[in-house]
Amino acid sequence: MAKKITRIPATKQLYTNIPIADSRKKRVCGYARVSTDHEEQQSSYEAQLDYYTKYIKAHDDWEFVGMYSDEAKSGTSTKKRDGFNRMVDDALSGKIDLIITKSVSRFARNTVDSLKTIRSLKEKGVEVFFEEQNIWTFDARGELLITIMSSLAQEESRSISENTTWGRRKQMADGKVSFNYHMFLGYDMGEDGKLHINEEEAETVRLIYKLFLAGLTYNAIAKELQNQGRKAPGGKNWHDGTVRSILTNEKYKGDVLLQKYYTVDFLTKKMAKNDGTVTQYYIEDHHEPIVSEGVFERVQREIERRMSLPHRYVAGNIFASKLICGECGCFYGSRVWHSNDKYRRVVWQCNGRYYHPTKCKTPHVTEDEIKACFNRAMELLWKDKDTYIEDIEILKEDATQLENIKARIKEVDLELPVLAEEVESLVYDNARSAKDQNEYQKIYAEAAGRYEEKVAEKENLIKKLDTAKARAAAIDEFIETLKQMKTPTGEFDMWLWGSMVESMTLEVNGDITFNLKSGMRIKT
Repeated sequence: MAKKITRIPATKQLYTNIPIADSRKKRVCGYARVSTDHEEQQSSYEAQLDYYTKYIKAHDDWEFVGMYSDEAKSGTSTKKRDGFNRMVDDALSGKIDLIITKSVSRFARNTVDSLKTIRSLKEKGVEVFFEEQNIWTFDARGELLITIMSSLAQEESRSISENTTWGRRKQMADGKVSFNYHMFLGYDMGEDGKLHINEEEAETVRLIYKLFLAGLTYNAIAKELQNQGRKAPGGKNWHDGTVRSILTNEKYKGDVLLQKYYTVDFLTKKMAKNDGTVTQYYIEDHHEPIVSEGVFERVQREIERRMSLPHRYVAGNIFASKLICGECGCFYGSRVWHSNDKYRRVVWQCNGRYYHPTKCKTPHVTEDEIKACFNRAMELLWKDKDTYIEDIEILKEDATQLENIKARIKEVDLELPVLAEEVESLVYDNARSAKDQNEYQKIYAEAAGRYEEKVAEKENLIKKLDTAKARAAAIDEFIETLKQMKTPTGEFDMWLWGSMVESMTLEVNGDITFNLKSGMRIKT
């Protein structure tokens, strides 16, 4: 018996679920994007806006719901494209049925973003038409073509990114430097294209270095600058991170380190600190410095010193983390006595006396007493400063020994290739002739060990050389400060305190020793 087959025609459109007989117009928008701010691209952008507005309105069965657009945005990700994201949100909420755009590359240069967006739109019944490739996403071949085209566009972005990176690195290798002057406090670009000191801003930079060497923390300096109403980079508020960045930026001593960071992923534009992954370039004496090399190096050593302290460095006050208990070695901290009556005063006591088993017996001191004691020490220094300078010069020679270290580095540089060749020769011989492997491994381990020891020795020598250079610069700066020191007036000089004093040790018997940054000591 013949089967009876009845055809039941579709009543709804595929994907959209709109009744076939529905005569309502399709809601259509256009999307335009240009990836640069060049003048010719700007005209292209305006042309796209005009073209798609007229194109959509020319279809009687389409209802024009508007244009969405982005200017000067990266095409490799949709995260920062406000116009694109607003369009997708409107489409997913049921306000748009069809999106018209020029090409796949204008829509997205990231395959994952492109397909994810198109599939989300398809699930909500929204179609995309790429005019240049004549692709309709509801078409059976649409997704395959889109995948291919998006991948090509993504590779194009990779190629552009790699070419741009190569160009920048070539400029770095040639010593060419570009700066973000808007975020670079202290310098302006002159008509000659070179860095020129902005004296008003440079004054703020120098103050930051002075306050830090006087003992203040990043946060305390930021608060002081904010209170003084001083201009911060980019016109923003002062933060401890901003202060630290200025204190560690080699550009302020006239040098430039290129390639501090590099791009990890051209799609996400994620940056990473360069820990040796890509080549760096260091240019000395590139431009006029705002602070001397001595001051800059002293700041770097002070940063290292604070980080190496057994206790957390806290200094909203110039005396914090500088007063040391001679009995237990702890820092002194400030305490308020009689906070609610007329006898109120601030004193400094050993922090360890509250938890140290022996209950330190070192005396408390007031800030006025500290200042008076420091003034007496400076008077002693002033009376015999010529002798002190001679002693410091001798101390400098003993402390740095730069030439000895440099000579030893040269010796090691000559020894390293010989040891490396010895290791390579062992490997070469073992690969070409039969040997007792136990004996070979023993000989190889000894040779490789000698090479590694020599490499480690060179690394240590380089560290010693850097430390010695910094020490020499610090002592030179100390001597210069001492030479310029004026006749003591009895007034406390905060800058002199910060420049001269490494720490101040208080003993149980009341003796006070000033440990100067030159390495010398003065007892009062």
